[in-house]
Amino acid sequence: MEIQEEKTFRNYDQGDITAAVKEHYRKMRSRQTLDYVQRMKAKYLTYDKPLNLWDALEKLDALIDVSDPDLDLPNVQHLIQSAEAIRADNRPDWMQLVGLIHDLGKVMYLWGSDEDGTSQAEQWGMVGDVFIVGCQLPDSCVYPEFNALNPDMQNATYSTPLGIYEKNCGIDNTHLAWGHDEYLFQVLKNHPTNTIPEEGMVMVRYHSFYPWHTGESYGEITNEKDDKYKAIIKDFNKYDLYTKCDKIFDLEEIKAHYQPIAKKYLGDEVIYW
Repeated sequence: MEIQEEKTFRNYDQGDITAAVKEHYRKMRSRQTLDYVQRMKAKYLTYDKPLNLWDALEKLDALIDVSDPDLDLPNVQHLIQSAEAIRADNRPDWMQLVGLIHDLGKVMYLWGSDEDGTSQAEQWGMVGDVFIVGCQLPDSCVYPEFNALNPDMQNATYSTPLGIYEKNCGIDNTHLAWGHDEYLFQVLKNHPTNTIPEEGMVMVRYHSFYPWHTGESYGEITNEKDDKYKAIIKDFNKYDLYTKCDKIFDLEEIKAHYQPIAKKYLGDEVIYW
């Protein structure tokens, strides 16, 4: 699959699209506080909802990511597009699998709620560029004019560059805005037969963390390990972002290639969410 030019993506000034996407980010920025994130982790990281991997992928055929200005296809199509581009470039099999499942945390909508922003109608707690909570929001966030709406920015500690964190503690030791990335990372981490390499787990966890990997923010918090992470994310990003197109794939047709890979790295196909 051809990787398209970077300039054609992440354009947040596209007329009719802008209003919906902008409203999504206004809600996200004004409601995703440190307290909210901690409550969502306690609520959703229960690992008591069994769902087969392939059933989960099928469920994303009913979800369109409202934060995405580039694509209005069901999310499962984006996952297949990413995976097939990685496969076409003969990248490692585990990376192909990561391409196929990296957004799978969006199945949160199945047990989510409008109030949490984790439903089909209200997605501000599930999708979109994430940021670190508990410290100052950087201007590299999409629509930085919404940063001031976040209640934490009125807190003397949370509104500083370091906030509640130690200098150069690393992003692994921070709380990111709640969303599908962190959700899937924690679910996979809890999955006893998961052997996806560390690089793949980094791709899952931080692919939506644009203010850091693209905006170059959080220098007070990041460390040398994060520099290695960034190179991994930049590599994955071209498949996550620049492969979006209108081509429709059949999940059943590509399943024969990916099912053995999933078995190799995930073992049991029933995952507890």
